[in-house]
Amino acid sequence: MNIVGFVKHGQCSVIALLVLSSPLLAQGDHHQSLSSQKDPGALVKAVREATERFRDVAAAEAEGYGLLFGCVTGPDAGAMGLHYVNLPLVIDGQVDASRPEIVLYEPTPDGRLRLIGADFLVFAADWDASHSGAPELMGQKFHLFEAPNRFGLPAFYTLHVWAWKDNPNGMFVNWHSNVSCETFSGQQH
Repeated sequence: MNIVGFVKHGQCSVIALLVLSSPLLAQGDHHQSLSSQKDPGALVKAVREATERFRDVAAAEAEGYGLLFGCVTGPDAGAMGLHYVNLPLVIDGQVDASRPEIVLYEPTPDGRLRLIGADFLVFAADWDASHSGAPELMGQKFHLFEAPNRFGLPAFYTLHVWAWKDNPNGMFVNWHSNVSCETFSGQQH
């Protein structure tokens, strides 16, 4: 279900309105927190340090992260898992390794959620207004998701960091071939 669907169904009205109005709210100082390092292990380590406390999904929820989009499966194989999104971080127009916009979980057969990584996301219009190229975080370039897209969002840049579950296709690709949504029941946890 896209953001507009959440609004129509009354499931996320205030949060959805924030996302829909992000170009208006994200007009402040746009900057990019990055390092000149090209060592991919440095970003994975930074994300692990930033998300260690979110191994328990209740800690993420206590800091303003909430489930959006259900469990996201891949176009061919694999998935991204459950996206717990912090909307104020999404609309601030910035990227910072210590503050991921999204924390990723995989549902397990026993009904729990396993932390598997983080996703950094910034709306393309907000970023492009003050930058000449795609965002980078510690040497890793973001991927562009054009609009329209399956999430019902405007075009956005994203960088997945599979910091807690090794991905055989790479630590920074969008889809994880060993993540599954099969046990997701539609319940948050």
